[in-house]
Amino acid sequence: MSSRAVDDYLRHLTVERGLARNTLASYRRDLAMYEAWLEREAIGGPERVSEADLSAFARYLGAEREPALAVSSVARVLSSVRGLHRFLAEEGRTATDPARNLRPPKLPMRLPKAIPVEQVAAIIEAAGIGEEVVALRDVALLELLYATGARVSEATALNVDDLVDDEVVRLFGKGGKQRIVPVGSYARRALDAYLVRSRPVLSVRGSATPALFLGVRGRRMSRQAVWQVLQDAAERAGVAASVSPHTLRHSFATHLLSGGADVRVVQELLGHASVATTQIYTLVTADTLREMYTAAHPRAR
Repeated sequence: MSSRAVDDYLRHLTVERGLARNTLASYRRDLAMYEAWLEREAIGGPERVSEADLSAFARYLGAEREPALAVSSVARVLSSVRGLHRFLAEEGRTATDPARNLRPPKLPMRLPKAIPVEQVAAIIEAAGIGEEVVALRDVALLELLYATGARVSEATALNVDDLVDDEVVRLFGKGGKQRIVPVGSYARRALDAYLVRSRPVLSVRGSATPALFLGVRGRRMSRQAVWQVLQDAAERAGVAASVSPHTLRHSFATHLLSGGADVRVVQELLGHASVATTQIYTLVTADTLREMYTAAHPRAR
C-alpha cells in the first residue's frame, strides 16, 4: 500500500504533467519497490529518508537485490525516486531534497548494430522478389534507406518533390531540420524504376497524395509498413541477425567510415547535431581494424 506522499506525487504527475497511463504505472511500480525497501529497513516514509539511505537503496538495487536489476532498470527506478523527493522538497514537505546528489549508474555504451555489405545487398535483392509493383517499391525504399542513412520517419515523410534531382534527396530530420543527402547510383536506378513503373499504379488506388512511397491502397506508407517490408526481405534473404530500418542507418554510417569517410561528413549526412553522436560509429570501425591487425600482423599476438 502506497504512502500519502507517493499518492500525492502520482496525482501530481497525472494532473500537472499529464503523463500517459503506462508511464504512470511504471512510476507506481518503481516507487512501490522503494517503499517496500524503506519499510523493510524500518526507515519510515519518504519524508524521513537521508542521503545515506538513498545510497544504500541504490546499492541494494544493483547488487544486493535478488535478482539484481539491470543497470538500465536501476537508472529508471532511481529517476522515479529522485522525482518523488524533488516534489516533496518543492511542496515544503521536507526541508531539503536528500536525492539531489543521487546519480544513476552509468549505462553501458551501446554500439550501433550494423550488418555487412553482403547482407545488405542480399536483403535488397530479396525485396525484389514478388509482384512487380510492390517489389519495385520495396527495392527503391530499401535502397534509399541504405544510400542516405535516413531515419524511417524521414523516409516515410518524403514527397516526390523532395527528390531534388537525380543526384540528391531532401530529408527533414528532428525539429524539422533540413539536409541534402546524395543518392548513389543503385538507389537512383531503383527510384527511377519505381517512379515510372510502380508508383503510378499504386497512386490510382487512393486519393491524390504527394508521398513518395505508397502502400498498396495508394496512401503514404507507415513506419510499421516499412519495418514489415524489411523484415520480410531479411527473412527471404536468410539473414538471421535482427534487422530494422535503423539497422540500415547504422550500416550506412559504419560502412562510410570503414571506407574512409570523414566523421564530420558522416555527421552531416546523418543529421546529427553533434559530432560526438556520430563518433560512436568510429568505435565500431576501430574494432574491425583491431581484428584485422591481430589476424594479419606477425607480432600482434
